[in-house]
Amino acid sequence: MWYTNARIFTPTGYMHGSFEVQDGRFVTIIPEKTDDRHAIDLCGAKVIPGLVDIHTHGNSGADFSDGDLPGLQRMARYLARQGVTSFAPTSMTLPYETLAKAFETARELHEKRPTDCARVMGIHMEGPFFSEAKKGAQNAAYLQKPDFDAFETLQNGCGDLIRIADVAPELEGAIQFTEKAKTLCRVSVAHTDANYDQAKAVFEAGATHITHLFNGMPPIHHRKPGVIGAGSEREDVTAELICDGLHVHPSAVRMAFRLFPGRICLISDALRCCGMPEGTYSLGGQTVTLKDRAARLPDGTLAGSVVSLADCLRNAVAFGIPEADAIQSATMIPAKEINAGDQIGAIKPGKLADFIVCDDDLKPVRVFIDGEEVLLQD
Repeated sequence: MWYTNARIFTPTGYMHGSFEVQDGRFVTIIPEKTDDRHAIDLCGAKVIPGLVDIHTHGNSGADFSDGDLPGLQRMARYLARQGVTSFAPTSMTLPYETLAKAFETARELHEKRPTDCARVMGIHMEGPFFSEAKKGAQNAAYLQKPDFDAFETLQNGCGDLIRIADVAPELEGAIQFTEKAKTLCRVSVAHTDANYDQAKAVFEAGATHITHLFNGMPPIHHRKPGVIGAGSEREDVTAELICDGLHVHPSAVRMAFRLFPGRICLISDALRCCGMPEGTYSLGGQTVTLKDRAARLPDGTLAGSVVSLADCLRNAVAFGIPEADAIQSATMIPAKEINAGDQIGAIKPGKLADFIVCDDDLKPVRVFIDGEEVLLQD
């Protein structure tokens, strides 16, 4: 099938042209109209790669950590309708047996995806190897010291789907954990009170990712640069950013893109209350209240977000991030972080035909996964 008269996204800007999809993959991309009389005319609309969310806990009343396959499918269906075509469901700090059950559901959906669902491309293991001081909305009752054997058991149990595993650098055993785990997945610094030297040591041991930059870590200070300073100095370290307008100020969003040029992953960090009405919900065995677009614990601690990655992408552009940079940070950069850059994240011959037809404000009008259109409404 040919699609023509489209503004096709490339890292250097939009190309007015046509593209062909066969057997679920992009085959040909040309900077002109096709002469195929059956081509679908996109009427000059923007076409961008399907979004890739590597940090999302839930939506539609479901949470990945519930370990419920129908719930995970409901999450994936919601994501697809928002333009998120691939994702890494993200766990919370919970008992290992709870995590194992959740990870098995990810494996099931990864192996057999309904056509109207976003595809599972990995798992983000957020917890339990975190600092009490910076636990944020993680449940302190289940915090653990870094334990490679426990991690490896979980990795084996889900068919090596864990793509990102988080750790606080200051914890006993963090360096040893990083040195071993980096051979199996990407290691990320998260929920940490580490100073600059502690963070640097874990980066030198092989960590190459920072989970939700600015959140769950000490702020950057000219005499105490901490995790943010240590990570920004290393060209192999990529940082996530929650761009919901609540977790990070627009000025700090712009700062992040300057500190980590070409190394920012936009994420949603969405909770089960995403897409739901105001009220009380659960998160990792704790109560969360959604009110005025913010999800908070009873003590007022801001938990995850209640927006989609598509919302975060549009926010980033509204905050002053160049559109091309923002799109890359929601597509190709996160795809590479979960070791899927050869399959998704760009409109290129050979890659899976995941794409979004957008209006000028990047709002999805049509969504395609494997070249098949997803119905945006029932």
